[in-house]
Amino acid sequence: MYEFKESDAYDFARHVGISIHKSGHNLTFARCPYCQGATNDKNTFAIDLGTGRFQCLRASCGAKGNMITLAKDFNFDIGLATEYYAPKKPYKKLPNKKPSPKPKAIEYMLSRGISEKTTQKYRITTQDKNTDVLVFPFYDENNVLQIVKYRNMAYQKGSKGSKEWCEKGCKPILFGMNECSTEKSDTLVITEGQIDSLSVAESGIPNAVSVPTGAKGFTWLPYCWDFCKQFKTIVVFGDYEKGKITLLDELKARFDSVKHIREKDYKGCKDANELLQKYGSGAVRKAIENAVFTENKHIKPLVSVERKSYAEIENFKSRLSTLNKMIGGFYMGTLTIITGERGLGKSTFASQLGLDAIRSGYTCFFYSGELNDWQFQNWMELNMFGPENLNRHSRDGYVYWTTKAEYQPLVNNWYKDKAYLYDNSMVDNEAESLMETIEIAIKQYACRVIFIDNLMTAISDDLTSDLYRQQSNFTRKLKSIAIRFDVCIFLVAHPRKRTTDKWSNDDVSGSGNITNLADISLAYTLTKENEKGDRKICVTKNRINGRMDIEGFPVYFEESSKRISDTQDFNWEYGWETSETGFNDISDEETPFY
Repeated sequence: MYEFKESDAYDFARHVGISIHKSGHNLTFARCPYCQGATNDKNTFAIDLGTGRFQCLRASCGAKGNMITLAKDFNFDIGLATEYYAPKKPYKKLPNKKPSPKPKAIEYMLSRGISEKTTQKYRITTQDKNTDVLVFPFYDENNVLQIVKYRNMAYQKGSKGSKEWCEKGCKPILFGMNECSTEKSDTLVITEGQIDSLSVAESGIPNAVSVPTGAKGFTWLPYCWDFCKQFKTIVVFGDYEKGKITLLDELKARFDSVKHIREKDYKGCKDANELLQKYGSGAVRKAIENAVFTENKHIKPLVSVERKSYAEIENFKSRLSTLNKMIGGFYMGTLTIITGERGLGKSTFASQLGLDAIRSGYTCFFYSGELNDWQFQNWMELNMFGPENLNRHSRDGYVYWTTKAEYQPLVNNWYKDKAYLYDNSMVDNEAESLMETIEIAIKQYACRVIFIDNLMTAISDDLTSDLYRQQSNFTRKLKSIAIRFDVCIFLVAHPRKRTTDKWSNDDVSGSGNITNLADISLAYTLTKENEKGDRKICVTKNRINGRMDIEGFPVYFEESSKRISDTQDFNWEYGWETSETGFNDISDEETPFY
């Protein structure tokens, strides 16, 4: 996940504010950041610039480790991997209780085919105050309680309240992790529901887990990545609905060796628990034993291709209704090129599309080759807050805006798990490294919308290959990723010098393959004196439905919030205005088992 770069060591020195000098292959610090050293005992701490490992030579200290250790101990940012190796999110700590199942829990589980022994083993119980509410405690691999999920056994379809919910603010992990071990088996079975994983365990299959927040919730991945990777094979036993198995596509895209239950082994049932109740534990075991890999052939009969229309393909809409009417939206599996005059706002336009994606429920990954992290965050948050929620300042004749502090917690909660940023503080942002990081963002962090700003800062400086070939290869890889992982990718590209007022695909600087490979090509450009608007957007390529607008349609720019509109209305809401913290409306006072 993390690959050491020499620049990380230098960045750490700046982070802790300690002077350094290079000595051979080591970066030596004037004092140790752990023990701070004695007055006459300097230069005892060094980082190996080849491996990233460090050590303090003072006998009374002896601190040693690697950059991941430093990230954890000094709150040091190592880029996209920081949340994975050194999570900063303040997850709620639960009392590490080991409850005993109550009679009503045992009775209910027996009605679902789960024995008292299995119920006792996984400590399934009910709340004291409401015995109709079933309690599922989630213990991690170290047997520490991290999250609790509740199920209303008396819930009727159409009644008020929720059927299932989770304890608010807890660390999301898999249910049943504490009962799993590679010593029992090198296979891990993942189901959608807790009763399904218990059905697998009831059938004598070791290493059965289930996800905490349903088939579309993958916030658990960063915290269970190492746990899952230790198993040789993952078997997906999701719910079988409408000819598809839930969880399968997402997990197959993230892990190397993923099997799934065959359709015929479901025997017409929806899930593992229904199979257990109707056909017994032998049918559940057989289904898992017969699990198969999904065929992955490069050649397939044309007649077998699943028929689709753009009306069915997953997409999100922008705030610009004129653009939506023309292209229909931004579709998964596509590559969009954004170009326009330098300094005019291509990046601003792209970042607003990112917020549109987040508003639509998608997780985004951003690469910004020209802005540092806090600048990028500030630019995005001005747009998130909107002109009505900003403070105006003036200094030395320059007017600038800041966000209102009272709304910051709501905004943070709105996008905290929906936006990730590539760490561009590293010296060598090579294309291959960026491509690998994009795949990690897609697989591990469930990012579905990717923004690369811009092409020239993203490609490597490979002297063995000409620039046009590098651009072609980079764009081709992006297009491949878009199709392979069914994600939507945006690539910002600079224009070449133009001799006419009209925009075309040839106005993108560099290789012609950049726009040849794109599905959509947009130009964000200036309007003429006799035209409406502050800017205009030209659609120079549209592989979706063929509609284009080379002349462009007008848009307006609001300076304080950097918002772009085609109606001159800049006071829209993104959703943070009404967002709440946590999984649901469970009160802060509610604790497990009470």
